[in-house]
Amino acid sequence: MACERCPELRAYCAGIAREKKRAHRDQIYWGRPVPAFGDPVARVLLVGLAPGAHGSNRTGRMFTGDASGEWLYRALFRAGFANQPQQRDKDDGLVLHDVLITAALRCAPPQNKPTPEQQRRCFPYLVEELAALDRLHVLVGLGAIGTRAGYDAMLATGYVFEARPRFSHGAECVGRHAERTPVVLLASYHPSRQNTNTGVLTEPMLDDIFLRVRGLLSCAPGT
Repeated sequence: MACERCPELRAYCAGIAREKKRAHRDQIYWGRPVPAFGDPVARVLLVGLAPGAHGSNRTGRMFTGDASGEWLYRALFRAGFANQPQQRDKDDGLVLHDVLITAALRCAPPQNKPTPEQQRRCFPYLVEELAALDRLHVLVGLGAIGTRAGYDAMLATGYVFEARPRFSHGAECVGRHAERTPVVLLASYHPSRQNTNTGVLTEPMLDDIFLRVRGLLSCAPGT
């Protein structure tokens, strides 16, 4: 994936890739925009915040190589959406079933805090991904920024909501479309260390999100 819409982020990611982290000194960092990962005909789209500086910016695969990914892929495995709980890099054999993972940003921002302008520049990529998933039934927003980006992308794709949803773990609402089946927007706390180390998000709480996704898919048209 090649993009130069945010020169400041490209410079930041390239700098991280050159300097590296001591634990990863022997590795070649990806250092470029990170594409979506998973099933291209998925019924479930996960939208996170952005690649981690020493996670996805290193491995080149969304939610891989850091603690957030460890939590997420374990939960996806337990729910039957992944063939294994382990994630390391693009060559670890991990395969997702019926799930595509993306983010509001394709480049790692400093301190994981993207600016509104950076989010705006990257937004068209998310809209394109969502529009291409013609079997989509559930969109899971991981964190407030991921949930908001998912909601805005649904609006841009033609979905209509009765009201703008408020972010809270497990909150859901339905977007309806004139030419597509309805899509449920489901919010989850982000599996970041900030949430998992403090108990804001527990593994049972994350499991509940994907159990709910399973339940929604069981009611999807054509299931």
